Amino acid sequence: MFNFGLAFSIYERKDEIFMIKNEVQRIPFIIKLLGSVLALLCMFVIANIFGAANIEAKEIWLAFFSSSSEENNSIIREIRLPRELAAIFVGAALAVSGAVMQGMTRNPLADPGLLGLSAGANAALAITIAFLPAVNYFGIMIACFIGAAIGAGMVFGIAAIQKGGFSPFRIVLAGAAISAFLYAIAEGIGLYFKISKNISMWTSGGMVGTSWGQLQVIIPFILIGVLLAMLLSRQLTILSLDEEVAVGLGQNTKKIKFFLFIVITLLAGAAVALVGNMVFIGLMVPHIVRAMVGTDYRLIIPMSAVIGATLMLFADTLGRTIHAPYETPVAAIVALIGLPFFLVIVRKGGKAFS
Repeated sequence: MFNFGLAFSIYERKDEIFMIKNEVQRIPFIIKLLGSVLALLCMFVIANIFGAANIEAKEIWLAFFSSSSEENNSIIREIRLPRELAAIFVGAALAVSGAVMQGMTRNPLADPGLLGLSAGANAALAITIAFLPAVNYFGIMIACFIGAAIGAGMVFGIAAIQKGGFSPFRIVLAGAAISAFLYAIAEGIGLYFKISKNISMWTSGGMVGTSWGQLQVIIPFILIGVLLAMLLSRQLTILSLDEEVAVGLGQNTKKIKFFLFIVITLLAGAAVALVGNMVFIGLMVPHIVRAMVGTDYRLIIPMSAVIGATLMLFADTLGRTIHAPYETPVAAIVALIGLPFFLVIVRKGGKAFS
């Protein structure tokens, strides 16, 4: 027998959820952004407090605004602060590059680690260490940029060979094949030249040992990449809807895609040069952000930068504290979070969080 009371309660619950969803959507973007920035600042303070050596909050204040050379102040200034800044900028770079890739290809599974950029950067890194062992950090970074561009170019080239353009399925298959090929090249070079340990130190994925000198080289490139992404966000929004619509509105899609390709190469190359492999950040964050702000990339890009930075800070802090004084690889923590997320997105056809 049909239970009218149960049916009424179900419809009442649906109406309540719909009303709550509408209320969330009415929250101004600036409030959401400020709330995310506040969460980032809180996570930054937490990241500097916890670790192998726990530090009080007041000592963080003294480290910033005092010239004292106490041990805890030195730990904050020379070890934790550059490391957490690296986490912030790398998280922002990977998240923004993932958002740009998903919008440009209209592929919900697009991610710098899944589409050949990280693998290309790793292969270029291995070649550089093998043949130019005396190269400085700036040279390694340039090599990573070139490798990331080659890796992504190979994936997009293979995916576009047949008619139908960048279909999500074809891009994922091409990305898996090219990534495996490029990782094999890096491993082969490491074994042949007996530099596997050096390559692993770069590509293991983590912020350990990040120095102020490295940040001075990397941060300007990440800032330029994020700024370009924000400047192209309006065109990216139109492109993400339909390429024919973009052409009809007078967009030069080839030119826009070229500049967007430069953006993702800058961001992904800089991230890999600084911390190595770090997959799934660029996949997860844009989906979370679209659930918060919608499909306008003028809102998605800045919010992705903040959420990506916060998530990377959280992962790095967890890696330092979960088994202190030993470190759990940040890449492993991100993968543990990201793999179920990836499977949910695949199961839902890319609409699970949108």
